Amino acid sequence: MAVAPQILAIDLGTSGMKAALVAADGTVTGWAERPVPLVVLPGGGAEQDPVAWWDALAEAVADLGREFPEHLRAVTTICSSTQGEGTIAVDANGEPLTQCISWLDMRGAAHLKKQFGGFPAYSGMSVLKIARWLRLTGGMPSVTGKDPAAHMLLVRDEMPAIYAKTATFLNVLDWINLKLTGRTVATVDSILTSWVTDNRVATDIKYSPALVAASGIDADKFPPIVKCTEVIGRLAPQAADHLGLPSSVQVVAGAIDNTAAAIGAGTIRDNEPHLYLGTSSWICAHVPAKKTDVVSGIASIPCALPDRYLMTALQATAGANLTWLRDKIVEFDDPIVSAGHVSRDEGTIFDAFDKIIPSVPAGADGVLYMPWLYGERAPVDDPNLRAGFLNISLETTRSDLLRAVFEGVALNTRWMARAVDKFLGAPVQSMVITGGAARSNSWCQIFADVLGMEIRRDANPVVVNARGAGWIGAVGAGMIDFADIPDLARNDHVFEPGADRATYDGIYETYTLLHKQLAPIYRRLNRPGQN
Repeated sequence: MAVAPQILAIDLGTSGMKAALVAADGTVTGWAERPVPLVVLPGGGAEQDPVAWWDALAEAVADLGREFPEHLRAVTTICSSTQGEGTIAVDANGEPLTQCISWLDMRGAAHLKKQFGGFPAYSGMSVLKIARWLRLTGGMPSVTGKDPAAHMLLVRDEMPAIYAKTATFLNVLDWINLKLTGRTVATVDSILTSWVTDNRVATDIKYSPALVAASGIDADKFPPIVKCTEVIGRLAPQAADHLGLPSSVQVVAGAIDNTAAAIGAGTIRDNEPHLYLGTSSWICAHVPAKKTDVVSGIASIPCALPDRYLMTALQATAGANLTWLRDKIVEFDDPIVSAGHVSRDEGTIFDAFDKIIPSVPAGADGVLYMPWLYGERAPVDDPNLRAGFLNISLETTRSDLLRAVFEGVALNTRWMARAVDKFLGAPVQSMVITGGAARSNSWCQIFADVLGMEIRRDANPVVVNARGAGWIGAVGAGMIDFADIPDLARNDHVFEPGADRATYDGIYETYTLLHKQLAPIYRRLNRPGQN
């Protein structure tokens, strides 16, 4: 039987480069990945090497070719999903002048406030400028400095020689597309957090001359904007050689990760949310209109659907809490996980944790965990928050701490979900859960109990971004329409709230007090220059 046409879906996350072979019906045949390190620097810096991404992509594609040669030969289209809010300064030849300044990087915060300060001010930012951002874009630069608006100012002010050589500032997706095609573009979603676009009409996202002029960045350093489904070219000769693919393969622009996940989860219909659990997490839902909740930091933003927006509520760290626990607290030869026959593979660590979690009652024997390892984005935008355990006693075990981490992320998501309910205008009753961390049965059940709602798990949650990129590529290539996707999506299990729901209702009341009580302390401990 002939192999159906395949989309090579690139999924570049914070943890590394992944590549998959995806058919138009959403079938993911092949999957390969390579880790790429994140370098954390003093003063709030976080960087990755874009050349390492490109090299890792070639290795992943070579793996696919060895295991699925016929499917790789059937590739007609490439489409990418990448982490968002990273920034790379690129010269006139398309070569990177900097490492990628990651979405976790906060070094530009002071430069942001210097550029956009004024009286009256909110969090160091001019209220008049904030009002213009909200009206035109639906959001505003994060005062944490964790997006390109601040990253570009960091380069301008602290790396003036590099700024002078910069032809274009590119987000992560844009740089991958440049390497693939030789063409410099940004998508309607990748350009968002440069905060220079007029997003008032979903079908006509464009630069705002006023916002560009006020940005402090030369206008010619911003790339042209295209739709996520646009075919931006064919493989450049060097890219074709690098990947071992024919130059006839077309490249569809693609999307950043939360946009792609909303497509990959099959949640195409209005107000239909999904919860993504990865290094970070988010609740997203497509909505018909641009809207912003300033207090909670939730907005509807440009997305892959040409006539819709994507409501996005972002939790800064979710699965990262488990990575921290795994790497810094629980060693792999530790008896706590040895019964699970754990190797250094993220999939099997969930199997081991799922053996432990049910042995601890709901509420983790009184231990509470706050999952703010690197600040928070929604429902509060506060870079000073940090993680912590509360109410540890002499009787507390590491198993208690483990369950408390799972519960803490879920409790924080419930805090965010209440703001989502308000934004959507009605309580969410059911939600798709997806992303790599959704492999944990225990965690899915905890989410159902803590959120008090039906949780429908994606049948293959690890590949949701790749599947989303595949479907965006398939739409761009004319293989399917977006309206076909809900019937193609698959769930493998429905988790219903159980008897522990009442326990979590009480714990949540306590949890909601923590931010108010602890935020001033974290602000004092983590003010600039303090640590």
